[in-house]
Amino acid sequence: MKLFNNPSRSQWKELVKRPTLELSHLDSTVKNILTRVKELGDSALLEFAWQFDRVKLSDILVSEDEIQEAITSVDEKLKAAIEQAHQNIYKFHDAQKTEPLDVETMPGVVCSRRTVAIDKVGMYIPGGSAPLFSTVLMLGIPAKIAGCPDVILCTPPMDNGAINAAILFTANLVGIRKIFKVGGAQAIAAMTYGTETIPAVYKIFGPGNQYVTKAKQLVSMEGIAIDMPAGPSEVLVFADEHANADFIAADLLSQAEHGADSQVMLVTTSPSLPEKVSHAIEIQLAQLSRRKIAEQALLNSRCLVFESDDDAFDFINTYAPEHLIINCADAEAKLGKVSNAGSVFLGAFTPEAAGDYASGTNHTLPTNGYAKAYSGVSLNSFQKAITVQRITKEGLKSLGSVVEVMAEAENLLGHKNAVSIRLKNISDENI
Repeated sequence: MKLFNNPSRSQWKELVKRPTLELSHLDSTVKNILTRVKELGDSALLEFAWQFDRVKLSDILVSEDEIQEAITSVDEKLKAAIEQAHQNIYKFHDAQKTEPLDVETMPGVVCSRRTVAIDKVGMYIPGGSAPLFSTVLMLGIPAKIAGCPDVILCTPPMDNGAINAAILFTANLVGIRKIFKVGGAQAIAAMTYGTETIPAVYKIFGPGNQYVTKAKQLVSMEGIAIDMPAGPSEVLVFADEHANADFIAADLLSQAEHGADSQVMLVTTSPSLPEKVSHAIEIQLAQLSRRKIAEQALLNSRCLVFESDDDAFDFINTYAPEHLIINCADAEAKLGKVSNAGSVFLGAFTPEAAGDYASGTNHTLPTNGYAKAYSGVSLNSFQKAITVQRITKEGLKSLGSVVEVMAEAENLLGHKNAVSIRLKNISDENI
């Protein structure tokens, strides 16, 4: 990790930049994939399965037999862990339900707000070397609580043409039955345009590599909704002199192993802490199965030492991390200083990994500084709000002149007349 001692604010713009893989052909490649799927449907998906996943598929849809076989093959200890995580995540998201809102803004004028589920949602679940069955929980549970009628899931097949068993077990647990063997940008295309086998959806959720991220960005410009702008995972740890260096190193490495383009940051007010953490990272790194990936991520990672908490948290809010760990003696008190973060983890015994899997909060979060304006996935992400107004004759008599004056001032006389003609009708009835 690169060390910066009390960097000036003029340096911050450079220090908050995220790493990006040099993919000059990314835009054109993804556009080509989107076009081919839009025009050729399933045949393009089968072609891309061979080109990118090196697997020949005869059927894109996961069969009931495959689901049942996966359920029986998953280790019982893992099943129990997933079921406990399901319980915690369900409990937290179910508590996010809101009651219908009815407000009488003036006598005879009632405004209401109702939430309804999005009819058709699609979920992208990364596979490959790190199949994220935990993301099935994070997306599937709120979708089901919201009551989305049609939920589909796309995930890339393994080299034997099967889907990771834990993904299928978890999908079955949350009630998702429409599962398709499609990965990458082509999965995003299929859920956007629809194919002979995969239905088009109204909103797409889920993380992915830069091809998936680019595909989501492009289709969002065509009218499809996406959960949020997102990219490679990241964590920022704030720690003071009381923090355990081993804990910090473990938290940093848990994010670094996600991918070479992930970023981990340490912000501290302790000049002696960086050296301790660096030593702990060196020891723990040797034990990781994804050591090479983590090493690449660490090349793009930084440690910043500030003289005061105020400067440290000003920088943190400028960076707007996806995950923020506050590991210090008075972590609760520091929370009030946070305005930009996807999810916050308070105290020495709250690792970010707990939120990734099983504490109950959602791990689908804004990255790349988007936490300044976006929230992570929640129950609301799978719902939309519809406002309703109901006005009585007496209510229109009170409100009508307000609308008439405003409409006339904007030179929208049709709007004014829509009120005036009703007021005249009310007046004529009273004669």
